Amino acid sequence: MLSNKEIVCPEQLIKLAKTKGPIKVVIVNAGKAVSIESTKQAVEEGLIDPIFIGDQKIIEGIAKDIKWDISNFEIIHEPIENNTAPIAARMASEGKVKIIVKGHIHTDILMKAVLKRDLNLIGKKRLSHVWHMTLDKNDKPFIITDGALNVLPKLETKMHILKNSVDFAKRIGINRPKVSVLSATEEVLESVPSSLEAKELTQRAKKENIDADVFGPMAFDNSVSEKAAQIKGIKNEVAGKTDILLVPNVEAGNGLVKMMIYFMGACAAGVVVGGKVPVVITSRADSAPARLASIAAAIVAL
Repeated sequence: MLSNKEIVCPEQLIKLAKTKGPIKVVIVNAGKAVSIESTKQAVEEGLIDPIFIGDQKIIEGIAKDIKWDISNFEIIHEPIENNTAPIAARMASEGKVKIIVKGHIHTDILMKAVLKRDLNLIGKKRLSHVWHMTLDKNDKPFIITDGALNVLPKLETKMHILKNSVDFAKRIGINRPKVSVLSATEEVLESVPSSLEAKELTQRAKKENIDADVFGPMAFDNSVSEKAAQIKGIKNEVAGKTDILLVPNVEAGNGLVKMMIYFMGACAAGVVVGGKVPVVITSRADSAPARLASIAAAIVAL
């Protein structure tokens, strides 16, 4: 059942990022081959001007192994993994870099450094994570949020997640995104809390005049399949035409994305948005194309 399909980076995302690049970025704890390889690809695409943080000897050794001359790039020597994140966050706070890219470091360690109040990297918005999902190089993107950062978001947090994702969708060219608020049902049921919140989010989106078509509760099949929606007699602006899937909790979003990766060979470009700098928090198991796509998504999100 696992897919053998080669993961490919979406061309349109790279093309959009090139209009803004090269951007100064910091690679946090960069001492693994996949981090160096994806950085090399991003440099070759003209997307970034990197600063590496990590064990200098290891970083230079990996670059040498892949025949990449990095002598023109800054390397900040810090061999202790957990010390690399505060350095990167401080650099972003001081305006020395515009994007933070996770290397071989735990997400919670990196985000803890970014969230320090004295650095002023977060404003009035709540940070949230978006995944830009594609199957082929020219595929129409599908956005899933939030399956990586906010674990069990309350209604107010979900409004921030919704607004962040709509803003991101507009930046990739979706002028009026269609947002499905996911549940396990299309009915509003007291026994299904996500359906109650989905209804309220739909109402609040209309009340606040969010520039998107928002509807929920919606089950996954009716969100993405017009045929399924027609069979069930579900008629609204979003049914079968979803651009953004707003999930009820981190497990739902994380599971959907990883099923698409491992069963369908999808390219998952992930980035934290809503703060003063985008933060790329790819999984340590992610492929180089997914890491390249994530860097491109972060540049587009600027």
